[in-house]
This record gives sequence, C-alpha cells and structure tokens, in this order.
Amino acid sequence: MITSKITQPSRDTDPPRDRRVPPHRSDPGELALKLTGRDYLSHSAISTYQRCPLRYYFAYISDLEPAFKASSLIFGGAIHSALEHHCRALLEGNDPPDLDALVAAYEESWKPDAKSTIRYGKTESVESLRDLASRMLAAFQASEVSKLDTSVVGIEEEFRAPIIDRCPDLLGRVDLVNLTTDAVRIVDFKTSRSRWSRSKVEEAAPQMLLYAELVKPLAESCGRPIRIEWIVITKTKQPSVETHVLQYEPRQVERIKTIVRRVWQAISRGHFYPAPSSMNCSGCPYSEACRNWEG
Repeated sequence: MITSKITQPSRDTDPPRDRRVPPHRSDPGELALKLTGRDYLSHSAISTYQRCPLRYYFAYISDLEPAFKASSLIFGGAIHSALEHHCRALLEGNDPPDLDALVAAYEESWKPDAKSTIRYGKTESVESLRDLASRMLAAFQASEVSKLDTSVVGIEEEFRAPIIDRCPDLLGRVDLVNLTTDAVRIVDFKTSRSRWSRSKVEEAAPQMLLYAELVKPLAESCGRPIRIEWIVITKTKQPSVETHVLQYEPRQVERIKTIVRRVWQAISRGHFYPAPSSMNCSGCPYSEACRNWEG
C-alpha cells in the first residue's frame, strides 16, 4: 500500500485573535502564519476570498465566531463521515457496513458545537434530515460506486506541497484515493440538491485540479496518470448516485494557479472589503459584523 505522511501545522503559537497585516515582507508561509495562524493555504480559504474578501477576513483573520451554521454544511459533513466509515471498512478488508451502521456513523457526526446555532431550511428538521440521509446512503450502497473493487490508497488523505510560486503551501484533503490498473483515481464525494450539469462540473474543477497537482508525486511514483472523479448523491425524494469525470488540462491548471497567486497577493496586502450580492449575503453568518464594519 502506498501512503503519504503529512504533519499537521501546529497552532500552539497562534497569533492574537485580531491579526493585522504585517507591514514588512516575509516568507509566504511565515506571513500566512502571522495572518491566520496557519502556514498554508486551502482551497476553501481561497474560494471564500473570491466570494467575499470581508467574509474571508472575518473567518480567517479575525477568527470571528459565525452567528450560525447552515444545516446543509453539517448535513454534508455527516454524510461524508458515513461514506468514510464505508470506505474504511473496505480498506481494512471487512465486509461493507450495513445501512444501520452507516446511519449510525451519520448520527455520530451530527454533533455541532453546543455554542453554534443551526439554521435549518423551511421544511427541515433533525428528523427529516436523518430520513433523507438514510435514503441517500441506501442509494449509495445499491450503486456500483460503493464496491470500490480497486486498491484503496487513502481515505480523507491530506497532501501538502508548495505547488504555486510565491504562495504558502497548499493543503488539500482528498476524500478517496484509489489505485487502479491504469490510473491513480482521486474522488470527491458531493451531496447536491439536483443532478450535476456540465457547468457544475466546471465550477468544481479548480479544487480537484489543484488536488491533482498535490497527488502528482504519488502518481509519478506509480507510473500512472491521475483520474479525477466526483461521486454525487442527490438530496431528492429518490436519491441518485452519479459519477462525473474531469479531464486533466495543464493550461487550465496554470490558470488556476495564477488565480490563487493573485488572491494570495490581495490577502497578503490586506485588501479586505465587502462584496454585496443576493447570493453572497442572504445566507452569510457574518452579515451583522459586515453591517457594522467601517473599514
């Protein structure tokens, strides 16, 4: 089995809660540590800045506690935990867990911080979401993708590397890494309100293309190309399970790296400002802090 050893960055020496942009230049990793308490970048941080620079500031620079957590985020995390439980059983050579075991893993993960307020959708409740989770997990079990009849290399595997010039290391967590006869397969599990269109695949592509760059040394050591896939389970009355494949395109990867570099430059220079829109603001947990922000 091929494994990667990743050392998590320590937060024992985190800077003060309200961090300010240092006036001097320094190593990108050191600067990131001073700003956020982390000496690396993640795709989620980059995409947060792209949506709204001020939201990034509240979440990553000021460590401001969000006013609430969306039920969809907690639900997605709990489904991931159940799927991870399924994959780990196969990795250990055991039989696939039954539906009750997967639902139990889902419920075990559904434990948000006691200080957090959960914002549910209009027709949602803990019970209705549990019922939905049961139907989605049953659909996953019945699908071909649940068999994973290839060698499992890693589950929730972390990879870290300095893949972008003049930027901190990029840290990525890949849901599943499989070794097939002709490729190293990296898989991201997704829950979705509806089936994915091609435009949705393109929207999700930057994250997985960056992850492919992180996994590239592993693929090269195996002498095999990388295959990028999403397994999407819909949150519908009758859930569907679909696989979407993305072709690796070097030009697109370089474009994404350039975008990340520009975003990091803006972060390192302290360019934080609101980006109001119906999409950004309606479900933002920092809306009150944003209204009170004076620059």
